[in-house]
Amino acid sequence: MTKLGLPDGVRACLFDLDGVLTKTAVVHDAAWKETFDAFLREREGPGFRPFDPVADYDAYVDGLPRADGVRTFLASRGIELPEGTPDDPPDRRTVHGLGNRKNELLLEKIHQEGVEAYDGSVRYLDAVRTAGLRTAVVSSSANCRDVLVAVGIADRFDARIDGIVARERKLPGKPRPDTFLAAAHELGVAPGKAAVFEDALAGMEAGRAGGFGHVVGVDRTGQAGALRAHGADVVVKDLWDLVDASGEGER
Repeated sequence: MTKLGLPDGVRACLFDLDGVLTKTAVVHDAAWKETFDAFLREREGPGFRPFDPVADYDAYVDGLPRADGVRTFLASRGIELPEGTPDDPPDRRTVHGLGNRKNELLLEKIHQEGVEAYDGSVRYLDAVRTAGLRTAVVSSSANCRDVLVAVGIADRFDARIDGIVARERKLPGKPRPDTFLAAAHELGVAPGKAAVFEDALAGMEAGRAGGFGHVVGVDRTGQAGALRAHGADVVVKDLWDLVDASGEGER
């Protein structure tokens, strides 16, 4: 398993989507900022404190299911909203209404700007499959399948546990390990025989809590130390770093 940068015994790889496989984390960030800034401006006036696209994104919404991200960020500002329902319109001032506004903006940005996959991640994914390991994508996004199709890698996964599947099965999102555990179960692999690939702190915690055999942190934003502190066994800037000539990633 040396050529893949994984411990011997790993038989499956569980990949997060946004920020690990695809360059959609920045689009999510922008959609969250537009959503929260509009809400805060309306609530607090022109002197409001804007959503910070680095600190607030990493701490409160990255990797979480949409409604959890709304609740967690608003709680950090001492704000509590009615829950509402998943069908709330995007202009309704509820947890689900704000979440639906964020998703509306996200889809607009994806349509206007397109979606790309990280080349190193696609190369690594192909190497993993060539080596005979099973693969799954594990994402809190309800748009996971559409994004995979858009970047042309939907056929590279044996299982998909996304926001839609999690809601249908009532699986709690990251930092709980349930979605990753469900993916390992789908692949017929014990957690200790699976590797988790994540860029979010909540994903690191999920990997550690689930007892997975190896947790790889992908550092796209300069938070290597935080990724390690939250459970990463190794941190790389790009998945292809795991198979570089030295066999060592960015540690």
